[in-house]
Amino acid sequence: MIDRYQTPEMAAVWSDAARMSRWLEVELLATEAHASLGVVPTQDAVACRSSAPVVDDNFVASVVAREEVTQHDVAAFVDVVQDAIGGTAGPWIHYGLTSTDVVDTALCWALRDAADLLLVAVDELIGQLVSTARTHRDTVMIGRTHGVHAEPTTFGAKVALWALQLDRDRHRLRAARDGISVMKLSGAVGTYSNVPPEVEAHVGAALGLRPVAATQVIARDRHAEFLWACSSIAASCELVAVELRHLQRTEVSEVREGFAPGQKGSSAMPHKRNPISAETISGLSRVVRSNLLAGLQDVALWHERDISHSSVERVILPDSSMLVHYMLRRLRRLLERLEVDAERMEENLNSSFGVVFSQPVLLALVATGLTRDEAYRIVQRDAMLAWEQRTSFRDVVAADPEVTSREPAIDLDAAFDLRASLVHVSATIAQLDDL
Repeated sequence: MIDRYQTPEMAAVWSDAARMSRWLEVELLATEAHASLGVVPTQDAVACRSSAPVVDDNFVASVVAREEVTQHDVAAFVDVVQDAIGGTAGPWIHYGLTSTDVVDTALCWALRDAADLLLVAVDELIGQLVSTARTHRDTVMIGRTHGVHAEPTTFGAKVALWALQLDRDRHRLRAARDGISVMKLSGAVGTYSNVPPEVEAHVGAALGLRPVAATQVIARDRHAEFLWACSSIAASCELVAVELRHLQRTEVSEVREGFAPGQKGSSAMPHKRNPISAETISGLSRVVRSNLLAGLQDVALWHERDISHSSVERVILPDSSMLVHYMLRRLRRLLERLEVDAERMEENLNSSFGVVFSQPVLLALVATGLTRDEAYRIVQRDAMLAWEQRTSFRDVVAADPEVTSREPAIDLDAAFDLRASLVHVSATIAQLDDL
């Protein structure tokens, strides 16, 4: 992943040094487990731990150089570790294991750590969404369907729905974290032919990872589930971003991204103030969702394993977790600094001459005994007339003899009561209490 879209915490999870540190810990724990079973001499297991190399940039460089010879990254890693430990202890490193035992266990460990960072970021974003929703629970605006004025709503109700959706994503991510918090040290085809299950159990307990039945590899539906959770979060972030982009259009101008002192919106046009954060989030969401397809294609492997998944995962698993972490952080900052123009929202609501109250008028006419279709045709005609003449819909309705002749007379004050149309919005806001 390019530096531009990394966060320091998530980059640390996926660094080469972190990856090899995990490999080393798996190897050492397995050696100690073998020692507890009497397979490895106790003093050699102790020496492996005490003489283990420090995994730093120099160590990584040594493994990379050795891989030029072995053409196998784990074999190169084992060679360097064994050389560093030396003596009679070094050869016990990797005893009974296949490379995927180490790699898959360490990868699941990294994914669990990545999921933990993502869960914190989701929590923070939901917290911001809840705060924004409550702040604007009574900020009236027009609701739009198909991009066209529909009925009144509030900005708070809109944001509350985003928070509820992100909460569902949080549940998906928690499930994916549980699904990926596993490990295996069961050998070349998963039969424990050269390493007993007790070794696997010892390492799993030390790392807090659950041993699972496997072939040479842990089943890749688990990794695909993690990518699905990432994709779902990315899609929800884009949902918010697309809405904010539309609301920031000049013709709408109901919200604006925060604009810092010295910031420039365009290199050519000084007046520009663009929704750059929301647009960036939309773009990155496309990358994350495309990675899900590659992850699903990794599920079907040949027999007990092949490595067609390996090269893919080296890209899509770090990149997806890094991008989603970045998106969550950036969206939270966007919302923290978002400028909401309540006056403009009300102005836009009123710009369609009151036709947004067509449904209450329709229902009032139905209540007088008209069929729904009869009432619909009357209201539709009056709404279109108001729009074409750019005049008050209420005035047109009040002057329509087909309306005024109805008994009992309809209550136009009630039909055009903005607050009455929003009286139950609090039910949506109330659901935030369960988050």
